Amino acid sequence: MKTKKKMTLKFYQNLGKLFYAIAAADKEVRDEEFDKLKELVKKQWLEVDIIEDTYNTDAAYQIEIIFDWLNEADKLDAKACYNAFTNYKKEQPHLFTANIKKLILKTAHAIAASFSGLNKSELIILAKLDIELKK
Repeated sequence: MKTKKKMTLKFYQNLGKLFYAIAAADKEVRDEEFDKLKELVKKQWLEVDIIEDTYNTDAAYQIEIIFDWLNEADKLDAKACYNAFTNYKKEQPHLFTANIKKLILKTAHAIAASFSGLNKSELIILAKLDIELKK
């Protein structure tokens, strides 16, 4: 019997932290990066599952909400956000299926490349993410 993995609000919130860490890797979050994230949430992440938050909004929007909150609060600690994501991944490894890992990498690369291609800081964090998701 195959069981279905249920995503949670915390899952999406941690993705928001991860994608913020990708955008903030070079110490500056640009509008293009946030716009690319919003585009991918609508095109890709809304289809992952049907879980909703307390306001009956698709939980995938938590990715945008957390990203925006961190950006507005000017919390440019990309390393802390990345570490929060990896700690969550270690606590909930069953949520990180091959398809989810692929979508995470696709989203992370798109965010990083959305403004003038990839820089050294972004390449380093993307490489770390790739290694982490292969564990």
